[in-house]
Amino acid sequence: MKVFITGGSGYIGQATIKALLREGHGVTALARSESSTQAVAAIGATAVNGGLTDLEVLERSAREADAVIHLAQQRGPESGEIDRAAADALQAGVGSRPYIHTGGLWIYGNTDGMIDEDAPFAPPPIVAWRIENEARVLAHVQQGRHPMIVMPGVVYGDSQGLIENLMLAPAHESGSVAYIGDGAQRWPLVHVLDVAELYLRALEAPAGTRWAGVSSSECTMRQIAEAVSHPAGVPGKTRAVTLEEARETMGGVADAFALDQQISGERGRHQLGWRPTYLRPLDELR
Repeated sequence: MKVFITGGSGYIGQATIKALLREGHGVTALARSESSTQAVAAIGATAVNGGLTDLEVLERSAREADAVIHLAQQRGPESGEIDRAAADALQAGVGSRPYIHTGGLWIYGNTDGMIDEDAPFAPPPIVAWRIENEARVLAHVQQGRHPMIVMPGVVYGDSQGLIENLMLAPAHESGSVAYIGDGAQRWPLVHVLDVAELYLRALEAPAGTRWAGVSSSECTMRQIAEAVSHPAGVPGKTRAVTLEEARETMGGVADAFALDQQISGERGRHQLGWRPTYLRPLDELR
């Protein structure tokens, strides 16, 4: 299968390209810069020059592929509009062949216990735009197309990701790792190599489906802070901050970090045969 991927030079994208190539798929990857081109070429993908606003490039590349995985997101106030237009172009190009759109679990808000993909949405402002976009993506089923949505949890591993960037890295300067409030909020976690495998499995998934990429929902933010204090070089040194203080340093993502979420990834395990292998996230982070 020939797969066109956006965001291939990124954190999850590179892991996904490697998983696809391992299984014998060919990969073309959108690359908006020379460094992105070099990154995807170095792992065996063919670069396609362009960005998320180059809609003709997106549609043409999708038309030439057997499947599309849309991972890229352009940050900023126009994120939702750019994502919507890119998804429309990609789906127009790929037609009835598989299209995997990247969502996120923060749209569920505080979950009040364990939930699955069918739970109602209650997003913080930073991801509220996703709801309309994802509904639009899935509505293409009515036109005979084959959309699916993969929703990664908080992705960690390989010394990258939000945890490493927003919790571990600042600790080098502050001397401790911050958590929000009492730190009791639970996070749905997944290792980057495991979520890459879910994208691979989703190529065979039914149209119109959602898949939660979660291997664990038991770890609290305070436990995560304690774990990453060790590679940060400040073992055991953590501190509580208010949500307002967290917003000053983390921006809008602080509202998402403050969510208490327990989300099951069992649907992917049972229906797609997804088998996460990194099941001890605190040990991995430590």
